[in-house]
Amino acid sequence: MYLLKKFTILFLALILTISAAMPTSSLAAPKGKEVALSKQLKAVSKKTYRYFEDFTVEKTGLPYDAVRYNEDGEMTAQKHTSPTNIGMYMMSTIAAEETGLISRKESIEKIQTTLNSLEDMKKWNGLFYNWYNTSDGSLYTDWGEFISTVDNGWLSAGLIVVGQAYPELYEQSNEIVQNMDYSTLYTPEVGQMRGGYDVAAGSYTAHHYGAFYTEPRIASYIAIGKGDVPEEHWWRMFRTMPESWDWQQQTPEGYTTTYDGIDVFEGHYSYNGKKYVPSWGGSMFEALMPQLVLKEKELGKDALGLNNQRHAEIQIEYAKEQGYAAWGMSPAATPDGYSEFAATPLGTDGYKSDGTVTPHATFLTLDYTPIEAFKNIQQLKRFDTYGKYGFFDSVNVETGEVTNAYLALDQGMIMVSIANYLHEGVIQDYFHSSEIGKAPEELLKKETFSIK
Repeated sequence: MYLLKKFTILFLALILTISAAMPTSSLAAPKGKEVALSKQLKAVSKKTYRYFEDFTVEKTGLPYDAVRYNEDGEMTAQKHTSPTNIGMYMMSTIAAEETGLISRKESIEKIQTTLNSLEDMKKWNGLFYNWYNTSDGSLYTDWGEFISTVDNGWLSAGLIVVGQAYPELYEQSNEIVQNMDYSTLYTPEVGQMRGGYDVAAGSYTAHHYGAFYTEPRIASYIAIGKGDVPEEHWWRMFRTMPESWDWQQQTPEGYTTTYDGIDVFEGHYSYNGKKYVPSWGGSMFEALMPQLVLKEKELGKDALGLNNQRHAEIQIEYAKEQGYAAWGMSPAATPDGYSEFAATPLGTDGYKSDGTVTPHATFLTLDYTPIEAFKNIQQLKRFDTYGKYGFFDSVNVETGEVTNAYLALDQGMIMVSIANYLHEGVIQDYFHSSEIGKAPEELLKKETFSIK
């Protein structure tokens, strides 16, 4: 794998060298083109991690949800945070250490502070509420008192990685994970996880996470790995919705097969002759965020890994067909707030596509379409999207309007993606070296999608 990746990097350097549009300064590395490309990613990583250095409360170890800048350069900060933000912050801090941005001692000290806060924060059945104040870890109730399945999944993922990266923190991080009882969000009769639970209202969401190829699959994997829910849950989610559900974008094709005694419809959609299992909305975030920790490419070669490859390729192809100057559609900040964007055909009920692209989507594809990713990074820089904390969160490539905001979630995806690419899947390795990460691996290996 190392030799293959080394060859890929050298080939990338050649492609970028002959690209007339690319600034030559990015290749001016004294030790050759391979070093230049590594430096480019490390430079992005350094700027990106600066967000967490400047916008994480030192006393609590909790990162701000987002910061925005107006036309005069004045900053406003959203000083609350979520379980996902916290999980991504911890993994980003480990990524920063792996990439040489901070020392091991500094990384441990930062994460220790976060773990201490997590122990004291209010919970429901060991699960975390969706919003907390970063100043003291108290509940932020302006947006209700909701327990989110997917957000708890990402916090669990971060805690699992922490425990493997730093054995001295294992006991503390593992205890928090073990106390997170996912069975309270699972409906055995349906075989699926609820979207969450509203503590104030005392009610579960009306919907379950039925679509398999979306970002909540990380919570499902962890819940199975912990033993909170049965392995059956993995097979009870929909690869595509049933053929009879005619509201979906396409009528799926495929076949029914049996895994562990459960019938699974292995359906797929098609785009320009490419077969794929759709996500809910068609965004890069849904498709590729779970592989930040799951070895889907390595273990799910005929299923999730292959599908990840297809989603990356089709995102690029779709953007070109729309005439966009760059690609990478995924939920992101906008000048007026936050919205969902996608390569619409990739979704069961596809999100809109209006020319808005977000840099985190490009970095998520590094292990799947590296040549195109490097070229797209350069293209995004031409839209003046690169600032003090790395890439601003989105740009509309039709209008040129940049959203001058940084989101902890998206900064975290960029950090972990770079670390995984530069260091041979290091964050994935930490996750899978845990008992929780190992236990469901056979589920990844045994499935074959109908997309070959």
